[in-house]
Amino acid sequence: MSAVVVSVITGAYNCSAYVGEAYDSLCQQSFSDWEWIVVDDASTDGTLGILESIANNDARVRILVNKTNLGAAGSRNRALGEANGEFLAFLDADDRWLPEKLTRQLDFMRSKNAVASFTAYRVISSDGFSTGKIIDESAKQEISYAQALRKRATIGCSTVMLAKAAVKDARMPNLRTGQDYAYWLKLMRSGILFHHFPVPLTEYRITPNSISRNKVRKAMRQWEIYRKVEELSFLYAAWNFCFYAIRAVIR
Repeated sequence: MSAVVVSVITGAYNCSAYVGEAYDSLCQQSFSDWEWIVVDDASTDGTLGILESIANNDARVRILVNKTNLGAAGSRNRALGEANGEFLAFLDADDRWLPEKLTRQLDFMRSKNAVASFTAYRVISSDGFSTGKIIDESAKQEISYAQALRKRATIGCSTVMLAKAAVKDARMPNLRTGQDYAYWLKLMRSGILFHHFPVPLTEYRITPNSISRNKVRKAMRQWEIYRKVEELSFLYAAWNFCFYAIRAVIR
C-alpha cells in the first residue's frame, strides 16, 4: 500500500442498507492513496458483517468496533485518533462521493494553501435518487467563525477536508447531534478559515429518521450549541439565531 494521503473517517450505526454504497463511492475515486477508518457503533443489524467482508478484501479499510453505542462524535473521535493521513476527510455511512471528489478537493486546497475546505453537495432521497436540491453552491469563498455562527453556509460533514497538521485538537464535541457543526466552529474560533469549493461533489442522503427532516429538533440543537457549547450571551445567540432561522425558512 502506498503512503496514505487522505484518512477517510466514518461512523456507522445500523446502516447496512447504505454503507456498501458509501464504500463503492470511495473505491470509484480517481485518487486512490486513502485509508478508510470506519467505526461500527454497536450496530444491531448486519452493518458489521458487511464491513468485515469489505475489510477482508481491501487492505485500505480498517474497522474499529464500539462495545457500546457512543454516538457519531465518539465514533468519529475514535477514528480520528487512528488516522495516518496528511489530510482528514469525512464520509457519513449513508452518503456517497462523486468519483472526482478527492482529486478536485485536494487540488483546490493546495492551490489555495488552505487547511480546511468544504464543497457544495446534492441532496438525494433514501433510495438514492436526486431530489434536485443543491446545498452550498453559492456560499462565500471563505467562511469565518462569525459567518459560521450566522449559518452563511451549511458545511455538510461529508464534504469537509482538513489538513491534519493544522488541526491541533482533532476531537469533536461530545454531542449526540450537531457535533460536526460544533467542531467546525471550534476550529474557526482558533482562526482557521473554511475555503468553499462551489462544485457539488457529495451526495447527502435524507433518510426517514434523519434530523434534517425535523426543523424543531434542528432549531433546538442550534440554540444549544450557541448557548452551551459556544457560551454566547443571550442577545448575541438570539441575533445569530435570527440569521439561522431565515436560512432555514428559505431552504
